[in-house]
Amino acid sequence: MMAGRSIDICICTFRRPELADTLRSIAALEKPIGFEIGIVVADNDDEPSAQSLVKALAQELKLPIRYRHAPARNISIARNACLDASVSDFVAFIDDDETASPDWLVELVATAEATGATAVLGPVRASYRPDAPDWMRKGDFHSTLPVWVRGEIRTGYTCNVLLSMAEESLRSRRFSLARGQTGGEDTEFFDHMAKAGGRIAFAPKAFVDEVVPRSRAAFDWLRRRRFRFGQTHGHLIGRNAGGVRRIGQVGLASTKAAYCFGMALLTAVSPVRRNRSVLRGIMHVGVVSGLVGVREIRQYGLTPQEGDKRAA
Repeated sequence: MMAGRSIDICICTFRRPELADTLRSIAALEKPIGFEIGIVVADNDDEPSAQSLVKALAQELKLPIRYRHAPARNISIARNACLDASVSDFVAFIDDDETASPDWLVELVATAEATGATAVLGPVRASYRPDAPDWMRKGDFHSTLPVWVRGEIRTGYTCNVLLSMAEESLRSRRFSLARGQTGGEDTEFFDHMAKAGGRIAFAPKAFVDEVVPRSRAAFDWLRRRRFRFGQTHGHLIGRNAGGVRRIGQVGLASTKAAYCFGMALLTAVSPVRRNRSVLRGIMHVGVVSGLVGVREIRQYGLTPQEGDKRAA
């Protein structure tokens, strides 16, 4: 392994005290041999509300943290501030309500070295409070894994990822400001990266953990999130589609939605299977919405209690 390489761990935050737990978990990381580690925290609040917490923890934990105030309640501004602040060989993103397992970074780097991939994704393990619905805990609806299409990962997420910044497909690439409040900016980022020749790999042992708060342990939260996923996918596949192809995609997504809702009826006695089918059907309805140009719902710029998982 070459010596003298560097990694910046980047965290976007918005009024979330759990950031302290995230930073403590980073302080306890096993460091990849031959790498210098830095940390960038981008605060997306209107005021620099996280600055005092970050400064105190940097001193307490002896962490090399660079704080950036990136206001406007637009998550893409914060993500881009992280990229702009980094000159490292690699950039890792983790969310401000997650904690890293001790070998998180080692596992991401090992997979990057073994595969030569542009981006390496890791799994997000959700844990539930005792009062979460039983079907939700049994079905594990909040954990995050990549989606494989014909053996390939074609898009990614920023809640657990390592980026190789020297790759051509990442040079000067930034997150879309237009999607900074609706979400889907990470999906679009990785979609464009892949189309530019970037490859995505998966590190199955590079775990980060998150505790699902009560505000997200609800069917309505999952419904809105799945619908938005679908909207983003619909906008992406419809962007360059002609009229005939767009109509075909609308028909396909509508058929898939009808099938999923039908399966929900057939599995009504099983809350896990029923709700999984309903949520997948809602996602396909979102695809139709995106294909026909319906404006995407806003997720970011809200308080953590009002908004989505990453409410920056």
